[in-house]
Amino acid sequence: MSAFGTELRSLRERAGMSLTTLAKLVPTSKGYLSRIENGKVNASRGIAAACDRALDAKGRLCALATRSAGPGRPPGPVGLPAGTRHFVGRETELARLSAMLLHQDAVRVCVVHGMAGVGKTAVAISAARAVIDDFPDGCLFFDLRGHTPGAPVLTAEEGLRRVLGLVDVPGEKIPPDVEGQANLLQTLLRGRRVLFVFDNVRTADQVRLLLPAEPGCRVIITSRGRLAALDDAWPVPLDVLPQAEAVALFRSVAGPSVAADDKAVRDIVACCGLLPLAIRIAAARLVAGGWTTAGLLGRLTSQDTRLSSLNDGERSVEAVFKVSYDALPAEQRWLFGLLALHPATAAEITAVHALAGLAPDETDRLLDRLHDAHLVTRNQAGFIEVHDLTRMFAVRYALPEVSRTDQTAAAGRLVDYALALVNAADELVEPQRFRPEVTTEEHGLPFEDTGTALAWLRRHWPALVQVVDLAARFGHHRHCWQLTLVLRSYFFRERLLDPWISTHELALTSARQAGDVSGAAMILNNLGMARLEQGDLAEAITCHNRAKEYFDRAGNGRGTTAVSSRAWALAAEGDLVAAHRDLTSTLAVYRRTARTRNTAIALRGLAFVLAAMGQFDEALAHAHEAHGLLKLPRDALMTINCIAWIHFRAGRLDEAEHQYQSAVTLAELDGSEYELARALTGVGNVAARRGEPEVARRRWEEADEYCVQFNPRLLGEAQARAELA
Repeated sequence: MSAFGTELRSLRERAGMSLTTLAKLVPTSKGYLSRIENGKVNASRGIAAACDRALDAKGRLCALATRSAGPGRPPGPVGLPAGTRHFVGRETELARLSAMLLHQDAVRVCVVHGMAGVGKTAVAISAARAVIDDFPDGCLFFDLRGHTPGAPVLTAEEGLRRVLGLVDVPGEKIPPDVEGQANLLQTLLRGRRVLFVFDNVRTADQVRLLLPAEPGCRVIITSRGRLAALDDAWPVPLDVLPQAEAVALFRSVAGPSVAADDKAVRDIVACCGLLPLAIRIAAARLVAGGWTTAGLLGRLTSQDTRLSSLNDGERSVEAVFKVSYDALPAEQRWLFGLLALHPATAAEITAVHALAGLAPDETDRLLDRLHDAHLVTRNQAGFIEVHDLTRMFAVRYALPEVSRTDQTAAAGRLVDYALALVNAADELVEPQRFRPEVTTEEHGLPFEDTGTALAWLRRHWPALVQVVDLAARFGHHRHCWQLTLVLRSYFFRERLLDPWISTHELALTSARQAGDVSGAAMILNNLGMARLEQGDLAEAITCHNRAKEYFDRAGNGRGTTAVSSRAWALAAEGDLVAAHRDLTSTLAVYRRTARTRNTAIALRGLAFVLAAMGQFDEALAHAHEAHGLLKLPRDALMTINCIAWIHFRAGRLDEAEHQYQSAVTLAELDGSEYELARALTGVGNVAARRGEPEVARRRWEEADEYCVQFNPRLLGEAQARAELA
């Protein structure tokens, strides 16, 4: 037992303090303190000083620690590279590493893993430097070149020889075989407390023989892979930086010489995907001169030049990604390339199964390997995520390696999957609406009821817009216009005009290229409805007229639909006589053909037109008949608001308020923000007409909270509010 260990135990017992209590005060692990007291390891200067303070030893323990190091046990080598002065954040990860290195004995190895460029090496070095005094026998750093561009990966044998060389074993004394080298390393580490940092590791086999069995030793491994085969290791995942830390890193590297306002910096780090390597390169390019902030931001904003701009001549985001990609087997590179076809959002695992066209378990196996390599992330919710910069790399390098035939087939499978799910969701949300007959593959449908169907549409509609574009680009024209046509219902519900118009313009071209006259007619009619909501009445009427021509050419008898839709645009334009004529004629057709929902919609349109003509009783009769025919809550809600509006126009304020309040209740249950804001606006209008300005203001403010944009030319409540306000 060493003099330090004897004195430490004596002071601790005299103070009535357990090893557990002292370990918490130092802090370190109970097992490490026990080995110090028993003379199995020497105490570092940091541990000695902490024990001295905890036991009020007045310097005696520090002095004994210095003497115990003595000439027979010189301090171990320290081979850590210099840390960067621009290290920012990572408090949580450093705390986890500190706990592993100092405060427990169960786990001796940790793996810091993350995507290329996320800052794994910087974190490992920072953590090691923070605890260097607790490893008196050395702190050694080895780059195993697992992902070094242009350099061969170190084998386990090469790694062992290098480690033995750094602990001063002469070359001629190193055994020729791997087992002998591993045994020698373990022998040399007995009774010692050494920290190893094995950087840039590709596989578990690279380091397995390098891991010390000595309880006092610790290991930090950094890797782009998760190294799940090291099942005794403690994983420390490293993600991109939070925005505030990303901005701080950019400011630290750029320094005061780079003048950039906060918004510009936030935009730059966002374009860098919050990835530390990318942020450092972007800041360094500005420091080097020749670029303005606006100029660099312009190149980073463009998808075509972003990756090439993240290159400062010696460091390149593209290059580090390429090393990871080149290490993949061919089948994994193939799936990684296909993932570039998926919209730039998190992908449902079932969507990836469809995209790949393989058995689900085979696709899952490939995804697991890509996940292990940090080229994709498989989250616990079952979605596959790809970092923005990684996706750009996949588009540029991986996708072109996939044959055009495979790309076209994969795109077709994804479009087919999307059409099947959108159609199933729409059947739940709008069961009475006309939909074209679609033929798709069998897919497991995730919808239990209307609520889950709507939730799926809310989450995925941006991706579905991109799927429409994918269908058009790869020539899947029939599915392109069909998917667009079914999506229209949701776009109308949420008043999503921009995607409504953009998808329908693509779909119109696809329908024409497919030679589908009926499909083109339906798309044109929907496009006219979007133009009406947009307020472009002339273009809306043109679209409906062309739609009728296409319907007539198709000979399917659906030209009445275009006439009915055109009537709403004519009414908004002020041509009430023409609107009344068209709606009356279409109503007769709908009644004769027993198209109940179309009948109700035509009745509601006539009610609005008649109210505008001042024929309120007839208008109410049409609206109430429509209400009796409708079964969907959304249709009933729109009709109740229509009834309330007629009463308001007729000056029957009490009945108008009653109907609007009923609409508020139903809209809250249905989740329709548009109709809810409309009803609240109507309640405010009633209050204003009564001479109650404060009540009106409160109701209007409630309506404004939903951020719904009303077109006064189309919505009477909005026009009335403008006049009353």
